[in-house]
Amino acid sequence: MKFRKGLILLLIFVLGLQTAGMTAQAAGQKEIVINLDGQRLDSDVAPYIIPKVNVTMVPLRVISEGLGASVLWSQATRTVTIKKADSVISMTSGRQQATVDNTVVGLDASVELKQGRVMVPIRFVSENLGIRVNWNQSEQVIDLTTEDGTTTPAPTPTPTPAVPAEPGGTGQTPASEEMRGAWIATVNGDWPSSGSRNNITKQKQEYTQQLDALKDMGINAVFVQVRANADAIYPSGLVPWNTVLTGTQGKDPGYDPLSFMIEEARQRGMEFHAWFNPFRATNSASTSGLAANHVSKLHPDWIVNVSGKLYINPGMPQARQHIIDTIMEVVNQYDIDGVHLDDYFYPSNATFNDDAAFKTYNTLNTKDRAEWRRDNINQFVKQLGESVHRVKPNVQYGISPFGVWRNKADDPTGSDTRAGVPAYDSMHADVRTWIKQGWIDYVAPQVYWSMTLSAARYDKVVDWWVNEVANTNVKLYIGHAPYKLGTSEIGWNTSQEIIDQLIYNEKYDLIKGDIYFSSQHLTKNTLGLIARLKAYYGL
Repeated sequence: MKFRKGLILLLIFVLGLQTAGMTAQAAGQKEIVINLDGQRLDSDVAPYIIPKVNVTMVPLRVISEGLGASVLWSQATRTVTIKKADSVISMTSGRQQATVDNTVVGLDASVELKQGRVMVPIRFVSENLGIRVNWNQSEQVIDLTTEDGTTTPAPTPTPTPAVPAEPGGTGQTPASEEMRGAWIATVNGDWPSSGSRNNITKQKQEYTQQLDALKDMGINAVFVQVRANADAIYPSGLVPWNTVLTGTQGKDPGYDPLSFMIEEARQRGMEFHAWFNPFRATNSASTSGLAANHVSKLHPDWIVNVSGKLYINPGMPQARQHIIDTIMEVVNQYDIDGVHLDDYFYPSNATFNDDAAFKTYNTLNTKDRAEWRRDNINQFVKQLGESVHRVKPNVQYGISPFGVWRNKADDPTGSDTRAGVPAYDSMHADVRTWIKQGWIDYVAPQVYWSMTLSAARYDKVVDWWVNEVANTNVKLYIGHAPYKLGTSEIGWNTSQEIIDQLIYNEKYDLIKGDIYFSSQHLTKNTLGLIARLKAYYGL
């Protein structure tokens, strides 16, 4: 009994000594101080060191406010993107790899969430932004030094899907009082040509020549495809470079095409709208030539193979948020006039295997999968619009759906048409709801039929769309098909078809302009279209 009592007293004495030692050590431990070019950087959450790997973590606001970098935090993917000058860093919580300028590199410690703040490894970030780092262990001081000793302040970040930036874009109709737009696609030969790959000078020359030709025939706005297949024609921390620039997906072309294109449009008094294909991931089923940071490799569980092409599954909330995050990269970092989506939602007339997503994310508790799919797209359209306007209220947000919403045979309120792939039934795009709810600023239906095609006559389709936007604040632009000129389809044997369509539009004040698909089919001057357009526009 005496032995046990003595042992207990001994253990209490030893524990007391350990506790006293730990308390003394904590009391003597200095707070980590961060200096940038001799000036202390304040932090609302104290920096800390991750044991074993000896990595110092700091709040994200230190990176933006202190180092002058722009930051984007995606709650859906738990990914932070940091951009300064030409450097882009992307890190995902839980992943021991980062992407630096589209190159995958290893990490000792990745981004973490601590006390409601996004924490990042200061040395890794700083050195990849070209900032020298010196750690004084005894003084617990980190000294950061820039090349010229100066930094540029940036907006204060918060751990939200998008970081506010200065408002940009005019949000107004172009100077000629009506929209006269042209789509410039990166996947069908509009720009850049295959012969200009890896040639910055030629790519720039091709673009400026297109702008000059378009402006000369009366075009005052361009809708440039900045996202074609879950990729980008700008330095992105979330998606790889587009293959068309260099021949290799993920390869840096050596300049920022989007920045250049916007500036050239501005110099000519033309509006610039960033055009995104939202859910298309690839044009083939093979992933062998894709970059390591392509969505199909990072999130294969989001991908559905449909007839040899890969699509991002709209039924997965985190996948939808990822697409919104990539679009907000452009909204936050570039002075664009508009965010523009085309009709790539669910693929039409194809089997789409989303059984698992339907079972997991069917919050409607409906047995009607088509209804669930339309709700997925509705949520995406609504949330994207809210994100855009929260950051830049003047940026126009619009969608160019397939020209027929529903056929009258399927819905008495549909158009007098017999279209094979109506948007509502085939692509699960409920454009009527988007208009009535005011989720979009404009709609630009692809009315790609002639005045004489009985299955979908141009005038009947336009009449229907005019009625849809009546008594709403949603503007109506009409999408035209000069690419069909000279083809065997009825009505396209003369370029007067386009002019007749424009003349028909004049009967409606609610039609605020026109957009042509696509740029090359305007500049090719098929069937003498240019002279007729210039005459119509009074040029």
